Amino acid sequence: MASDLVHISSRSTGTKIGFAAALIVVFSIGWMSVRREFGNMIAEMTPPSDPAASELLASAKSFSPSDPMTYWLASGIERQAFSPESAKRSMTLMEQAVVLSPFDYRWWIELGRASEQAGNAERAEVAFQHAVDLAPSYTIPRWQLGNFYIRKGDVAKAMPQLKLATVNNYKYRMQVFGLAWDYFDHDPAKVEELAADGPDVLVGLTMFYAQRGQPADALRIWNKLSDEDKAKFPQISSVVVQGLFDKRAFPQALEFSRQLNIDADAQAEAVSNPGFERIVNTSDLSYFGWQFPKQGKVDVTWDGAVKHTGSKSLRLNFKNYSAQELFTASQLVVVKPSKKYRLTFWVRTENLRSAGPPQLDVTNAIDDRLIVSSQPMPQGTNDWQQITVDFTTPENCTAISIRTTRVFCGEGCPLLGSLWYDDFELAAQ
Repeated sequence: MASDLVHISSRSTGTKIGFAAALIVVFSIGWMSVRREFGNMIAEMTPPSDPAASELLASAKSFSPSDPMTYWLASGIERQAFSPESAKRSMTLMEQAVVLSPFDYRWWIELGRASEQAGNAERAEVAFQHAVDLAPSYTIPRWQLGNFYIRKGDVAKAMPQLKLATVNNYKYRMQVFGLAWDYFDHDPAKVEELAADGPDVLVGLTMFYAQRGQPADALRIWNKLSDEDKAKFPQISSVVVQGLFDKRAFPQALEFSRQLNIDADAQAEAVSNPGFERIVNTSDLSYFGWQFPKQGKVDVTWDGAVKHTGSKSLRLNFKNYSAQELFTASQLVVVKPSKKYRLTFWVRTENLRSAGPPQLDVTNAIDDRLIVSSQPMPQGTNDWQQITVDFTTPENCTAISIRTTRVFCGEGCPLLGSLWYDDFELAAQ
C-alpha cells in the first residue's frame, strides 16, 4: 500500500511539474505575443513627425524588436531630417523591413519612397514595381508607381498604371483625374485617357468635371452612360446637378434636372408651368420651376375659381405686408446671351393698394443684376389684362430669373389686396 501511494504521489508530482511547465510555456508565448502586439501598436500609432517619436520608437523596439512596423517608424523619423545621410539611413531601415516581411506590399511602397528620397531612382522603381506585383488588383501600389513615373517625366509608363488606379477606388480615381488635369494643363482629352472603362468611372469623371467648373464636359461624359446606368446613380447625379446649379452652369444643370425628372417639363427659353395648371408643392425639389420663398403676410394659393384660361391661376394675397423688399413667385429660365425676348403674362387685381405696388423683375441669373422691371401691377380692382416686358439679355446671361418684387416705398409701407397671375409666355424676338 505504501509503495502504491509513493507511486501515485510520484506520478502526481510529475504531472504537476509537466502542467506547470506547460503553463509557463503558454504564458511565455502569450506574453511574447502581447509584447509584439504592444510594440506594433506603439509604432503604428506614432507619426514620424511626433516630437516624442524617438522615445516611442525605443519603447516599441523594446517590446517588438523584429517588427517591420518599428523599422517603418525608424525610417520615417530619419526622413524628417531631410539630409542625404538621413535619407540613406531611411532607405537602409526599409530594406530591413522588407527582409522581415517580404510579402507585404506596404513595406515595398515605403522602400520605394525612401529610395527615391535617397536619390536611388533605380531601387525605387524596383520597389514600387514589386509592390504592384504583390498586389496587382490594389489601387495604392499602382497610384504610387504611376506618380513615381510622373515625377521622372516618363508619362508613357505612368499612364497605364494611373489608368488602372481609377478602376476600383473612388478616392484615388478623383486624385488621378486631378493629377492629370493639373499636369496636362486642363486638357480633357488627356484626363479621359486615364479613365478606365465602366459606369463608375464615367460617373466619377462627371463629378470631377462638375467640381472643376466644366459643365459641358460633365454633361458630355454623363450622356455616355446608358439610361439604365444613369438610374443606378441617383444620389451622385443629384450632387452633380446641384453643383452645376451652384456654379451657375444653368443650361447643363437644366439638362441634368430634366433627365433626373426633377424638372421634367422645363424647357430652355420657355416658362415652366406657365398657366399654373400643375399645383406646385413647395417642399418638392425644383431648380427651374416656380419658387415661393416664405414671406410673412403673403399667402400664395392656386385658385380654381378665378382664371384667365385653363382650370387654375395663381393668387397672391397681401395682408398688410410692409417690408421694404418683396421676393416671391419666381422662376429661373434658361436663355441665350445677347438675345431679344418678349415676356407676357396676364394679371388681375382686387383691392390692391400701396405706395409700393408689386411689379415683376427680370434679372440676370449669372450676376443677379436687374435687366428690366415691368410696369407696376394695376391698383384697385381690375379684370384680366396682359402685361408685356421686352428686354435683351446681357452677353454673359445664360438664364434669367423672373420674380415678383415691389416698387420701393421705404420702411413701413403697407401692401394690401390680391393679384392673380396666369398664362406666362416667353418668346424670342
